[in-house]
Amino acid sequence: MKTCPLFGICGGCKYDFAANDYRAQKLHELRELPITGDAIWIAPGNRRRADFAVADGKFGFFMGRSKNIVPVQNCPLCCPEINNILPNIAGLPWPGAGGCLITACDNGIDVAVISTVPYFSTNFKHAAEQLAVLRVSWNNNIVVQHSQPVVSFAGHTVNYPPNAFLQPTVCGETIIRDMVISAARGAQRVADLFCGLGNFTFALDADGFDIAGIGMQRDLFRQPLTVGMLNTYDCVVMDPPRAGAMAQCSELVKSGVSRVIYVSCNPQSWRRDANILTHGGFRMTTLIPVDQFVGSAHWELFSVFDK
Repeated sequence: MKTCPLFGICGGCKYDFAANDYRAQKLHELRELPITGDAIWIAPGNRRRADFAVADGKFGFFMGRSKNIVPVQNCPLCCPEINNILPNIAGLPWPGAGGCLITACDNGIDVAVISTVPYFSTNFKHAAEQLAVLRVSWNNNIVVQHSQPVVSFAGHTVNYPPNAFLQPTVCGETIIRDMVISAARGAQRVADLFCGLGNFTFALDADGFDIAGIGMQRDLFRQPLTVGMLNTYDCVVMDPPRAGAMAQCSELVKSGVSRVIYVSCNPQSWRRDANILTHGGFRMTTLIPVDQFVGSAHWELFSVFDK
């Protein structure tokens, strides 16, 4: 394949991941960052979660800079489990408009719909019941559930709630987790902030903190860990949403934490937070980009700060 058949038609990708110069084009996004190691590239065909659009009975991806929908029944970026079920999901009797998150869990497919229509129709429910999926939810209400979707992190299995965050690929998730484990080696007590479902928490035997997840329920944007709490840890791991962790970084620089491992999906908020850490006495020792979001302009950044 010399080009993605959907590239230039759907707006899902900024770069053609099949093009010969794809890596050079995407690396240009990071030209102003102090990268310390080679980028890690994830092969297409591994995405275990994908967001699709729904409107006027159509299902697919938005066209670039448009609200028109390109019908999609196969995406070269998605894993086979998603592509196998995609034509059946696309053929559902879709009312209203919204988004559809399809996730390949350990034991099957989860379908989570967020719609402008508050309630699903009887026709939709009957059609959804025929799908070979684990669960279908509508605005976080269960339409049908044949079995509880689960995901695993380093051998630890947890329930997967509708619309919960996961790294887009299992292989990329594993690579990042292995780097975090290596960077945290020797730490006596670790705090895993924005811990989600526990990608790092279990492997590090860490204390998990999150707005919503398996850890202690704490809004780390409005209520970051205080200096007194942070001083009980010698290593902190952070993997925040795209908004970053500005409030938490402002507390970290006043604490006795000696190592911060920061995983970011937004180079802009990472740069802002990195400036807080470095001006507060930390020194960045590692910055490695991971192409988790193949085809898009987005990068995952793995970084380590020491004091």
